[in-house]
Amino acid sequence: MQYLIPYCSSYFAGNEQKYVLDVLQSGLVSGDRKYTKLVQEYFKNQFSIPDILLTTSGSTALDMTAILLNLKAGDEVIMPSYTFVSTANAVLMRGARPVFVEIDETLNIDISKIEEKITKKTKAIYPVHYAGCSCDMDNLLVLARKYRLFVVEDAAQAVNAKYKDRYLGTLGDLGAYSFHETKNFVCGEGGALAVNNHEYLERAEIIREKGTNRSKFFKGFVDKYTWCDMGGSYLPSDLLSAVLLAQLEQKDIITEKRKVICERYRNNLTELEKKGFLSMMKIPEYNTPNYHIFYILLQDGAQRDALLAHLKSEKIGAIFHYIPLHTSKMGAKLGYKREDFPLSVNLSERIIRLPLFAGLAAEQADYICEKIITFFRR
Repeated sequence: MQYLIPYCSSYFAGNEQKYVLDVLQSGLVSGDRKYTKLVQEYFKNQFSIPDILLTTSGSTALDMTAILLNLKAGDEVIMPSYTFVSTANAVLMRGARPVFVEIDETLNIDISKIEEKITKKTKAIYPVHYAGCSCDMDNLLVLARKYRLFVVEDAAQAVNAKYKDRYLGTLGDLGAYSFHETKNFVCGEGGALAVNNHEYLERAEIIREKGTNRSKFFKGFVDKYTWCDMGGSYLPSDLLSAVLLAQLEQKDIITEKRKVICERYRNNLTELEKKGFLSMMKIPEYNTPNYHIFYILLQDGAQRDALLAHLKSEKIGAIFHYIPLHTSKMGAKLGYKREDFPLSVNLSERIIRLPLFAGLAAEQADYICEKIITFFRR
């Protein structure tokens, strides 16, 4: 279906074409070239990340974290059920078991439910920063230290968002970012691994380069490179890095444009919230958002589906996401039942994510709200 207003659309208004042309003219289009290095330096300087490696996706960044932590059969990793499949797949592919935990009203992992899930087999906690907001990371890190657990932040949606005064993705041992076309800053497909514990850096570079010490070779530390460890082809083309650098140069502009749309939604829908027709996403005081998602919660699943159908009939690309992993076919194979996490199911059946991208005009946001208001007036 051709939407009048799509759910998302990539925003290009800077140096994307200029930088891509520069790469093409250089003849050096593989990874770890000029723009890969420039992007990594940008993140280190602007986001106070000790070390960062660009990857082919947020999913492969998560895959690398599982290898770095030496996850294996018999290990358990705690994470919310309300997440994208990549969080669980990274763990499963190493033979370990994802142990799901209920979420709270922020749609993030419920800190009060974590400790009861910790066993002698638990090796790590993977919090997921949904919509660019996080759980109470201070208390999560206290738990992790108490039980000597690794913390890996799934910050795919959280680039440029903060917990208190620190950027999400920088608080755990490792963090994973995404630059998929649905994210705030995009290069089509791409991601990054934030290496917040320096002792992981050398091995992370080897894993990213197919298990070889090719990175050391290019740095002049060895005269030839060889197979050293397991790994994969996780290094993105410099063409993608060129696009990403241009996006990051517009970080503040893109963020402000998304903020304006979110505020427009909030102002226009306040009366409906006061009347109890819907509730809007809540941002905890400890979070500085990146305005990745603006969602509303309806009274029940039937009302949510009816509003989605209404918006679709008006050619508005609103969506819902995620379906909790414990309710999936794989979740059933792992022994989970739908009733295990009732709040995850309840919120997932009531949520609608409204269109949000930097190129969305204020008038279009008003139009979307007008159609939502019309729905409740019927």
